[in-house]
Amino acid sequence: MSTLGLAMVEATPSAALRPYVTRLCAYREHYGSPVTRSEAAMPGAVLILAFGTPMEVGGERHTAFAGGLGDRFTVTRVTGPCEGVEVVLTPFGARRLYALPLRHLTNLTVPVADLLGPWADMAVARLAETPSWPERLALADRLLTARIHEGPALRPEVPWAWARLLASGGRLSPSSLAESLGWSHRHLVARFQDQIGLPPKTAARVIRFGRAVRLLRSGTPIAQVAAECGFYDQAHMNREFRVLGDTTPGQIHPRPGDEGRAS
Repeated sequence: MSTLGLAMVEATPSAALRPYVTRLCAYREHYGSPVTRSEAAMPGAVLILAFGTPMEVGGERHTAFAGGLGDRFTVTRVTGPCEGVEVVLTPFGARRLYALPLRHLTNLTVPVADLLGPWADMAVARLAETPSWPERLALADRLLTARIHEGPALRPEVPWAWARLLASGGRLSPSSLAESLGWSHRHLVARFQDQIGLPPKTAARVIRFGRAVRLLRSGTPIAQVAAECGFYDQAHMNREFRVLGDTTPGQIHPRPGDEGRAS
């Protein structure tokens, strides 16, 4: 790896994988000195099938690793050359792939082998020996599709509620979801923690944050984003951005005069 920096190629997941994976990306990164990043909370679970120098994640060193959804940002540090495939799973893709309640992975990062046993070592080894990135991505798609479809089938209620929550930008209340399903609030929370890893209110916060980030990046003014996304006020939005993303709205959508400042 003589070229410094980050290189990546994305692929659209196959039709069979699409309900379970929102991002499939081959990457390689190598820098002249360690690079530290704050990875924002998001409505998905990250799976890294990597080889090369281990990455520091939350203060621990991992090569191939995975985790569940979280309600806070995570600090990562790249200290040497590495490459592999990054997968962003829907909560239901993670639930079927790992075959355990996602509440056990909330705000955690663990070695993939701890979750998937020998399959993890096989998958990483086969990806490492596949030099072409398009072929590597196609292989990852096939391996993940087969493994996920072997996992436990899920009932449709929570995926339906999750889709409604995503479509609303996190603005639907848990009580309205529970009422639509004919469930008690307690039952809704239990099912969300099993299949998503977060209670509905917390999941809504993460979804709302993601929508706000997208609007800010599109150029929508900060005050308008706060109103459209349902924050109480800009101070509330600032607090959420610090907790979920280690950032501020102004860092994503610079105010006039900020263009020339270093980030």
